[in-house]
Amino acid sequence: MAPSFDDGNSLFNFVVRDGNGVKGMVDSGLSTVPQAYMQPPIERIDKDRARKHGHPPIDLSKLGGPEHDEVAKQIVRAAESLGFFQVVNHGVPVDLLESLKDTAHDFFSLPAEKKAVYRDDVSPTPLVKYGTSFVPQKEKALEWKDYISMQYTNDAEALQHWPEEIRDVSLEYLRTSMSMVRKLLQVLLENLGVKPEDSMIDVLVDKKMVNMNYYPTCPNPDLTVGVGRHSDMGTLTILLQDGIGGLYVKIEDDSEFGKKGEWVEIPPVPSALVINVGDMVQVLSNGKYKSAEHRVRTTSTKSRVSIPIFTMPNATAKIAPLPEVVEKDGNTLYKEFVLADYMKNFFSNAHDGKKSLDFAKINSA
Repeated sequence: MAPSFDDGNSLFNFVVRDGNGVKGMVDSGLSTVPQAYMQPPIERIDKDRARKHGHPPIDLSKLGGPEHDEVAKQIVRAAESLGFFQVVNHGVPVDLLESLKDTAHDFFSLPAEKKAVYRDDVSPTPLVKYGTSFVPQKEKALEWKDYISMQYTNDAEALQHWPEEIRDVSLEYLRTSMSMVRKLLQVLLENLGVKPEDSMIDVLVDKKMVNMNYYPTCPNPDLTVGVGRHSDMGTLTILLQDGIGGLYVKIEDDSEFGKKGEWVEIPPVPSALVINVGDMVQVLSNGKYKSAEHRVRTTSTKSRVSIPIFTMPNATAKIAPLPEVVEKDGNTLYKEFVLADYMKNFFSNAHDGKKSLDFAKINSA
């Protein structure tokens, strides 16, 4: 029997500690949003005030051809301003993308006990974590999201430890995406005056993680968020959206995409993948490229899934603005740091926009 969701402790135990997640709460017949999930008005997403991002997706099949330079400019322009763009002809089979979405829905429809075995404190492997919200213990208002996270070390360990219901399709998604990631990084680095060798790109994408996110239907989406304001801490994120939408990105500076401080919705485009710039690329570029502050709205009509791949350097890597960029700029905005220290700071706090980058800023108080 489900507890009273008016009681914060009972709700926390049921949703977080026992691993029932938001889906378990919704499946119990929830008709109103519990107080624990009500966001303060400033954090709520007014979809009527946000406009849709109208730029067409970038055609990656043109890289290496006669239109290479123009496509490279489109990638750079998006990375310098919005930090988000969509791509087509990316090399990931379209039928695989559809299979991923179906598989995600099937996984989150499993009985709670099947998923709860991967809770952080009991998971049989450090490579797999099932959870809800972001850092529930630190959040003033919880996020309306459940997720499964799978770290990649090598194929053999993935095949051994990732949940069998989602293992094969997730691994194929990762395998078929990495060529695209490397091409994008090559374009971005070359624009900075760096001639990247394979070994350099290897370092930037050494650590990889596939997540499946599940946003159950919500009785009142206006009161909640699926994910709060944040930027991704890694190198590049590849995101598969379903057709429902709900992803919003904040414009950091006035640009062709809109005015500073505005939020734009990234509408789903069939067969496209979303790319967003992570904090490490902002640091490496000395602020030339912008990691994207983004958030996710909930929906009352259908449950939503999204499947991101996070790429980042190894935890022991030392990160700092690239020397070629610093020499050109004449100053450096960020200190050198070990990624593990940045990660510890990032995962110790609730989502709060791009505040995580303060850790790396030289003039940070």
